[in-house]
Amino acid sequence: MPTQTPTQPEPATSGAKATMEAQLEQRLRNKTAVIGVVGLGYVGLPLARAIHAKGYRVLGYDVDAAKVRMLREGKNYLKHLGSGLAKELAQTGRFEPTSDEARLREADAVILCVPTPLGAHHEPDLAYVIASTELAARQLRPGQIVVLESTTYPGTTRDEMLPILEKTGLKCGRDFFLAYSPEREDPGRLDTSTERIPKLVGGVDEASTRLAVQMYSAFIDSVHEVSSAEVAESAKLMENIYRAVNIALVNELKVVFDRLGIDIWEVVEAAKTKPFGFQAFYPGPGLGGHCIPIDPFYLTWKAKEAGYATRFIELAGEINRSMPHYVVGRVGEALNEARRSIRGSRILVLGVAYKPNVDDTRESPAAEIIEELLERGADIRYHDPHVEIFPPMRKHKIDLASVALTAEEIRAADCVLVVTDHAGVDYALVGREASLVVDTRNAMAKAGEIRGRLVKS
Repeated sequence: MPTQTPTQPEPATSGAKATMEAQLEQRLRNKTAVIGVVGLGYVGLPLARAIHAKGYRVLGYDVDAAKVRMLREGKNYLKHLGSGLAKELAQTGRFEPTSDEARLREADAVILCVPTPLGAHHEPDLAYVIASTELAARQLRPGQIVVLESTTYPGTTRDEMLPILEKTGLKCGRDFFLAYSPEREDPGRLDTSTERIPKLVGGVDEASTRLAVQMYSAFIDSVHEVSSAEVAESAKLMENIYRAVNIALVNELKVVFDRLGIDIWEVVEAAKTKPFGFQAFYPGPGLGGHCIPIDPFYLTWKAKEAGYATRFIELAGEINRSMPHYVVGRVGEALNEARRSIRGSRILVLGVAYKPNVDDTRESPAAEIIEELLERGADIRYHDPHVEIFPPMRKHKIDLASVALTAEEIRAADCVLVVTDHAGVDYALVGREASLVVDTRNAMAKAGEIRGRLVKS
């Protein structure tokens, strides 16, 4: 029988299985378990805070040494989480940020919170999931549980992660445990928090499910157990596809009603007076964020692998992806009516984050809109109280910084284009000073008197 290498963890014997489960269960129950969170971004950092608040020791791992350094210094790099977050984590000594992957061997649970973007052809890009799973495998020891929170297609946890982890010689369900629990963060939302958002949990076996449910129940108010990791993976996709399809519907209706001279915003307000059978969704300049523009394509790709075309989902994606171009067209039409063209016109864009009141620009439609306007020869300025400098993105590089929203800046613009309706913007000032406003969010409804021309897009 071959001798194991020194770096390979010793697998547990079958007789030790129940003892190993019981030991982890006991550590979770008495809060001596160490919880590792891999990826300290929009998902991982709020999760670390929720775990820490319940008295657990938390190891926060991130490859970005700058993030780790800021957290050690008590500084927060995600503004929407509040300025006191990093200080709150640092003051107890139970939260340790690190870029040393070897520290994860200390953890009893390793929760992976990494991006799942799309490739060049809208195919799933699991590079971060695979890399973080390999990271977990390098530090895997008997008695650990590994949980993936990243949104992905059904089968990822079992078919992609499990083989990597079992290459260590350890056996899932005996030596270690593996589950999936999708993140449900909504950056900027003030009426809830991580611990109050119900958690779905499904493991690759019964023991993994049971332990993952116990773990999350310790710091999440409501945990919903499902029969498998695949059910949990599918439920997360269904949530976001539901939103994407309904947003596509109202975006398509916006175009139709606009041609009929009907205000889509008034239509939605009228329709939602029905107390049943209708849920209000609102049009916009395109989808943004880490979920809705991306997640549906994880299922369309998996469906094609199974020989089925998801025509409904793909049509919704096509409509939503067309919205930035539609907005640019509306800007062009509005300027033409003022006997101007996009080329040479100064356009002031209000809001570049993907949603109100956050500094998150991931997949923001503002990037595509600004890029197309620049290509058409426009002189672009933008104002966003949350985004001082337009950050580099995977597909876009825009060299712009936010300007102050002054009466002079507004008057100098041939067109003010509202892309993101931040609460901190003085829309009344825009209404008084702008000669032309193209509004994609119905933000100018808050402005009161509008001196110039208003075009809803």
